[in-house]
Amino acid sequence: MFSGSTRARFAPAAVRHFAKKAAPKKAAAPPAAAAPASSGPDPAHAPPIKLFGIHARYANATYSAASANGSLDAVEAELLAIQKTASENAAFSSFLSDPTIDPSSKESQLSDLFGGKMSSITTNLMSALAGNARLSETGKVVSAYTELMKAKRGEVAAVITSAAPLSKASADAVTKALAGKVGDKKVVLTMSVDPTIMGGLTVQIGDEFVDLSVASRIDAVSRTINGPQLSEL
Repeated sequence: MFSGSTRARFAPAAVRHFAKKAAPKKAAAPPAAAAPASSGPDPAHAPPIKLFGIHARYANATYSAASANGSLDAVEAELLAIQKTASENAAFSSFLSDPTIDPSSKESQLSDLFGGKMSSITTNLMSALAGNARLSETGKVVSAYTELMKAKRGEVAAVITSAAPLSKASADAVTKALAGKVGDKKVVLTMSVDPTIMGGLTVQIGDEFVDLSVASRIDAVSRTINGPQLSEL
């Protein structure tokens, strides 16, 4: 068991702030559990896209529960706060991933930490992950949930990588070009810098990847002149 001072380190200002701000304003019956369901969700509250895997099953169930409760955005804010805390607080991250701590002990400590501070849906999800020894999957579950929320909002994530930071004009031009490609969906753009591509751009939008980098062109010329490498045969 952690001492009171140790548990306090797991609830920094970011978590407490989101917990208070995102908590439901009115009482609502909590979902049975934010764990994988044996039957399909209510079609009215089904996730907007299909995701697969253990982490996706938890995210899907959480989405359906939050949708039925009218707290999709609040739960997203809470989960992102937990994810942020795990990335910044080594003790909390270690607690989530430590397989030597008994699952029931983790569940009890998380209930003490989040109970009354975050929505019942977020608390149930974390308790279910703890009870099933899946807390190490927390980051993946949060990422899956945010992917579902982006789909609900009609957002498409795009990552533009360049050898040097793009000017605002260039970034706006790329964004406009991508917007034309995805139709009425909203492009959520992330800019990244990678000097190893030498010049040009690489574009990741959804599942599609386009390599317009100088490095890829040099590689193509090299293959033409020298043939494929032995490792590729």
